[in-house]
Parts: sequence; C-alpha cells; structure tokens
Amino acid sequence: MKIPVTGFVIDSGDQDAHHSHKLYITSWNGNPVHVHAFSGVTSVDDGHSHEYASWTAPAPTGVPHVHVYYTVTSLNQGHTHLIQGTTGPAIELPGGGHYHRFEGYTSINGRNPHSHAYSGRTGNEAGR
Repeated sequence: MKIPVTGFVIDSGDQDAHHSHKLYITSWNGNPVHVHAFSGVTSVDDGHSHEYASWTAPAPTGVPHVHVYYTVTSLNQGHTHLIQGTTGPAIELPGGGHYHRFEGYTSINGRNPHSHAYSGRTGNEAGR
C-alpha cells in the first residue's frame, strides 16, 4: 500500500561529504500535518536534573494519531541524556486543537550511570 506524501527538502549548505538535509512533510495521505512543541525538566537523580525542549515529528491532522519525539537534554554535571518515545493519543481542547501526554525515562549516562524520569504534555498543535 502506498501513502501519498508531500513536502520539501532543505539543504543544510554544508560543503563536506557528510552534509545533511532537513525533510519537511506537509501532507500525509491527503491530510495536512502538524507538530507539537514539548519541554520540561527531568526528575532529580544523582543530585541533579536536566532541561529539555524540542518539537515532535509530524503527524496527520484530523485523524486519530500519535507523535514520535526525540531530543537531547541540557548538559549538566558533564553529561546529557537522550529522550525519545511516542506520545499518547490526542486529547481534545475545549476551544479547539489538542495536546498529547508523554512520559518515560532518559538514556543512562553520567559519571555515576543513571537515568531520569520525565513526563508532560505537548503544546497545542502547530502547522509546520
């Protein structure tokens, strides 16, 4: 089964052999896509916490969906952690739009190997 997708690619402008591009998807199976901002502070473990902020991956508008997310925490105590997962389903807002809940544990890192818990809710959706 093929799903029609539209979008565009932006070249990073790097001249080396390992340059990158960013792919922006604008529609998925005929539906416009949207993303959500998400941010927060992890739990305190090993005497510190980390901040994080990013955008979810795009998902279609107007249909039941979830979003994949991925980010790197702030650098604290000489290390960072990865945060990644999939949000819960959309939760409708009374004035229109929706948000998603997310939660999990960071990757293990640090001089004393440890992870942090995180949880929150995305912002209302935004077209990209």
